Amino acid sequence: MTKQLPALFREKMIDLLGENEFEKFLESYDQPRSFGLRVNTVKVEKADFLAKSPFALSAVPWASEGFYYEEGERPGKHPYYHAGLYYIQEPSAMAPVELLQVRPGERVLDLCAAPGGKSTQIAAKLQGEGVLVVNDIHSDRVKALVKNLELLGVRNAIVLNEKPERMLKVFQGYFDKILIDAPCSGEGMFRKEEEMMQQWERHSVQEFASMQRELLGQAAQMLAPGGMIVYSTCTFSPEENEAQIAEFLDKYPAFDVVPVESFGAGRPDWLRAPWCEEEFSDRAREAVAGTARLWPHRLRGEGHFVAVLRRDGATVEGDAGSDPDVVSASVVGKRSGREALRKGRAETSTRAAVSLEPLEAFSGELLCSEPFAAERLVCYGEHAYASPAGLPELHGLKVVRPGWYIGSLHRGRFEPSHALAMGLRMREAKRALSLASSDERALRYLKGETLEVAESEIIRDPEVTKAAKGYCLVCIEDHPVGWGKWHDGMLKNEYPPGWRWT
Repeated sequence: MTKQLPALFREKMIDLLGENEFEKFLESYDQPRSFGLRVNTVKVEKADFLAKSPFALSAVPWASEGFYYEEGERPGKHPYYHAGLYYIQEPSAMAPVELLQVRPGERVLDLCAAPGGKSTQIAAKLQGEGVLVVNDIHSDRVKALVKNLELLGVRNAIVLNEKPERMLKVFQGYFDKILIDAPCSGEGMFRKEEEMMQQWERHSVQEFASMQRELLGQAAQMLAPGGMIVYSTCTFSPEENEAQIAEFLDKYPAFDVVPVESFGAGRPDWLRAPWCEEEFSDRAREAVAGTARLWPHRLRGEGHFVAVLRRDGATVEGDAGSDPDVVSASVVGKRSGREALRKGRAETSTRAAVSLEPLEAFSGELLCSEPFAAERLVCYGEHAYASPAGLPELHGLKVVRPGWYIGSLHRGRFEPSHALAMGLRMREAKRALSLASSDERALRYLKGETLEVAESEIIRDPEVTKAAKGYCLVCIEDHPVGWGKWHDGMLKNEYPPGWRWT
């Protein structure tokens, strides 16, 4: 593979690293890449997963729930994957969220979120408490983002498909933590994805640097005093890394670099021509030594850069953005979900009345607890969502998901969503079927087939619900994978076609 590396990239890396280290760096491209997965603690405790893991795993040193697996393993083809028990993620890519130090109850933004690996990692840190706003400007990439959040059972996420500058007025000074996994030239991914080399030759590093500069400035305005930004890229380019941070620090004196000691240090000596033409303050130059570089020849992972930026209590000046257009949605209730349901009606964005009685009936019949109790119920047309408490009005923004998608209300019926099933715990359902991962019916369910299921296999409390007939939460070893409808020994499959095992 080393022969395929672009000549200009080789020349640049020789200049930056020097001949001796460049040779070690070059050797890494002929070494096998590392494969990783991250246990999803939204759904399963790490110890419980490791006790039953079908894979040979070894710990990723910098990620508390991260593990290496061997190249011959196929975790994407195991039923546990479809139950959302883990996310397949490149090991170095796990570092930025670990350094963000997310705590339950915080308000967190993932500004460039698709396809959702880091978003789901943040969600696991939040443990269902607080607010997670995830955004991606590319509409074609948002579908994968939504699917991954649903697969991993995330309840407290808002999904936007918006330009960051349009988010400023709504979220000015709102977030405790912000992740910017910035679009970049992708030099660190050459070993993992060879097509990145062709893209590198087509796109200018300066083109990405301009976008990164804007993203950092926009994030600064959305961060609360005392908050933290983690900026990361998967490139080696100093123009997109140290230079971005140095320029940011000179423009926003309220910010400092929090030194990272667990990886290779940032390189102030690379803030020079021809890679950087600007002059930076001594403060900024010294601070970038506290940023981190993950090198593929020094650790088991691909190339990354990470900077941790903390804001003090000072005001950050900036343009709040243009006035947004108004997009309305009905707020059904701001107290408990069950109390909201008892209101009976909601006013939708089309001003048409929607009866919530079917949703209340479904909730009373099938749910043991109140999984929406801490949220407010919101209807966009016929679609019902549980939106996290404390969220500002999202007027004018392109909202893909205003919260946990519960289901649809149509012609007097409520149809529960797949997202509802994936976000539930088995103990929250009054009717459930739990299949062993080795049961051939588990694979048949994931393929969309109808199953033969004895009434005695439907787990239910006879004091609560005596009938097995109707909707049933289908689980693999107590972890939900979707809905089924049971009647007279047969389970009709409700697993979505786009999710089915192929």
